[in-house]
Amino acid sequence: MQIQDLPYPDPGVPDTRSGSRFLWWLFRNQLGGQLKALAWGLLHFGCVAALPFCVGVAVQAVVDRSGSQLALAGGLLALACAGSALGDTFLHRAAVTNWITAAARVQQLLARKAARLGSALTRRVAAGEVVAVSTGDVEKIGWFVEALSRFTAAVVTVVLVCAALLVHQPSLGVVVAAGLPVVALAVLPLLPRATRRADVQREKAGRATELASDTVAGLRVLRGIGGEELFLDRYRRASQEVRHAAVRSARMWSLISAIQVLLPGLLLVGLVWYGVHLARQGRITVGELVTVYSSVMILSYPLRHFEEIAMAYSFSRPSARRAAGVLALERATDSTGTRTAGHLSGDLYDPRTGLLARAGQLTAVVCGDPDAAGRLAERLGGHPSQEGTSVLLGGVPLDELPLADARSAVLVQDKDPVLLSGTLRELLDVPASGEVEPRRALVAAQCDDVLAALVQGSLDADDPMDARITERGRSLSGGQRQRLALARSLVTDPRVLVLDEPTSAVDSHTEARIAAGVREVRAGRTTVVFTSSPLLLDRADRVAFLHDGEVVAAGTHRELMLSEPRYRAVVTRETDDEAATAPDVRQDDAPHDGAPREDGPRASDPQEGGPWEGDPQEVGRRGDGRQDRGPRDDALRAELMEADVMRDLEEIEEKA
Repeated sequence: MQIQDLPYPDPGVPDTRSGSRFLWWLFRNQLGGQLKALAWGLLHFGCVAALPFCVGVAVQAVVDRSGSQLALAGGLLALACAGSALGDTFLHRAAVTNWITAAARVQQLLARKAARLGSALTRRVAAGEVVAVSTGDVEKIGWFVEALSRFTAAVVTVVLVCAALLVHQPSLGVVVAAGLPVVALAVLPLLPRATRRADVQREKAGRATELASDTVAGLRVLRGIGGEELFLDRYRRASQEVRHAAVRSARMWSLISAIQVLLPGLLLVGLVWYGVHLARQGRITVGELVTVYSSVMILSYPLRHFEEIAMAYSFSRPSARRAAGVLALERATDSTGTRTAGHLSGDLYDPRTGLLARAGQLTAVVCGDPDAAGRLAERLGGHPSQEGTSVLLGGVPLDELPLADARSAVLVQDKDPVLLSGTLRELLDVPASGEVEPRRALVAAQCDDVLAALVQGSLDADDPMDARITERGRSLSGGQRQRLALARSLVTDPRVLVLDEPTSAVDSHTEARIAAGVREVRAGRTTVVFTSSPLLLDRADRVAFLHDGEVVAAGTHRELMLSEPRYRAVVTRETDDEAATAPDVRQDDAPHDGAPREDGPRASDPQEGGPWEGDPQEVGRRGDGRQDRGPRDDALRAELMEADVMRDLEEIEEKA
C-alpha cells in the first residue's frame, strides 16, 4: 500500500479484543510494507556494521605496508558507504509509509465507527477521549508500527555481528556476545514504571483537552455570566497537572536514556582494556583490535533502536487499547440490514412508546424529559443507543434496512446540530431530493438576518451563498446556527424528518414564522418535531404526549391543553403547586394503554362528549354539556388566543 493509494477501499475488520491484539492485527495487514522496510533496514545496518571490518583491513594494510590491501579496503569502504546511504534512504521511505498508512487505517476505522454510531458515540465515550484517540493515539500507534521493522533489522544485525566476532576473534567475541544482551535488556525493569507515568500524563492531558474544548464551546455563555476567570483557573490547574506528570515521565525516560549511554560505554572501556592486553601478548593484531573496537562502537547505533521500540510500545499499547475500546463499540441494532429501502413510505411507528407519526402529516411530540426525547429521536432515526424493538416505517423495521438506506429514509436533526466550516453553499450542498431549493429552505427557516450577518463578516463575498462559516458556526448566535441547521435539513428533504427542539433558541415571532415555513415546505412529507412550544404545537396536525416513556395522550394542541393536566404542565411550565391548585378539566384520570385511537367523537366538540384521541378517558363536563371553567381556563384561552393573533399577523404580513 502506497501513500497515494489512500484511503483504503476497505480498512478491514480490526481485532479489538485487546490493545496488543489490535497492534498485531495492524502489523499483519501491513506485512508487505514491513518486509520491504526490513529488507532495506538489513542493507543499511549491514553496511554500517561492515564499516569496522573495512577500517580494520585498512589499518592492517598500513601496518603491513600493503598497497593492494589498502586499495581493497578503500573499495570495500566506498561500497559499504554507498550501500548504507541507499539502504537508509529507502528504509526511511518505507518506514514513513508504514507509519502513515497505519495511522490512516486507524483513522479510517474510527471515522467509519463514528459514522455508524452517530450521536450515540459521545454518549458512550467522552468527546475529549474521542479527539485524543483520533489524534495523539493514532500517531503513537503509527510510531510503533513504523519502528517495528527497523527494530527487527537492528536485532538481526546485532546477532550477525556477534556471530561474526565470535568466528573472527573468539576471545573478544565472547565478551561482546555476553555484554550486549545485558546492555539491551537492562532497561526492561524500568519500563513498567515509565509506562504507568506515561499513562498518567496522557490521562491528565485528555482531561485538560476536554476541559479546554468545553470551555471554548461555552465561551459565549461564560462571558455572559462572568465565568471566564473561573474556568480559566480550572484549565490552569489542569495544565499544571499535565506539566508535572510530563516532568515525572520525562525523568524516567531520561534515566532509561542514560542507562542506554552508560552501559555501552562501560562495555567499550572493558573491551578496549581486554583487547590491549591481548594485543600486547600477541594474541591479536592491531587491525583485529581496531575491527572489534569499531564494531562495538557501531553497534551502539542499532542498540538505540532497542530503547526506541521500548518507548514506542510503552506509549502505543495504552493508545491501542483505547482505540480498540472505541472500535469495539457496536450499534444496538444491526447495521448491515437484510432488506432494501426501495420506495419505502408510510406511517412511522415506535412499538416501545406507542408513538405514531402518520405519513404526510406534521406530528409534534411533547416530553417532559429532554434525555428521553433525545433517545426517542435516535430510535426514530434507526440508530438507538439501547437494544429494543425497532421502529417501523411503513411496517418495515428500520434495523432490517442497511444503515445508509435507513438514514436516507429518516433524517434526525439533533437539538445541538454541528455546522462545519466552509461557505454557505458548501453547507447546503448535501444529498437531497432536489425538490427543495436552498433559497426556499433559507426563507422557510427565517435566515434573512443570518445571511446579512454572513455577508457583513465576509469581506470578499457579495453573494451570501459564498460567505464563509467559521468552525461550528462560532461567529453566529445560537439561534442563527439553529436556523441554518434547519435549512440544511429542509434542503435534504427526506421522506421522514425528525427535528429535536429546532426553535429553542429563537424568539416567539421568528418561531411562529418558522412553524409556518416548515409546514409549507414539508407539505405532504412526514415530519416529527420534538418541542414544547405552543406556537409549533398549534401548527401540528397531531400532538403526542409522552409520560414515563409511553404515549399517554394524542390529539391537537388545544384538545390536550383542555383535557390533559400533565401535558398542560409541560407546555406552560407550571410548577407542581400550580398544577395542584389548578382545577382539572377532566373527571376521570384513570390510566390507559396509550394506543392511538382514530375513531369516536373528539373532545374538541363539546356536544359529542366522546373521548379524545389516544385516550379512552372522557373530558369532564357539567350537566348542560358545557365544560367546567375556572381561572386556569381563562389563562389557557388567553394562550390560545395569542397563537391565533400570531397567525393573523403572519397572514397580514404575507398579504402585504
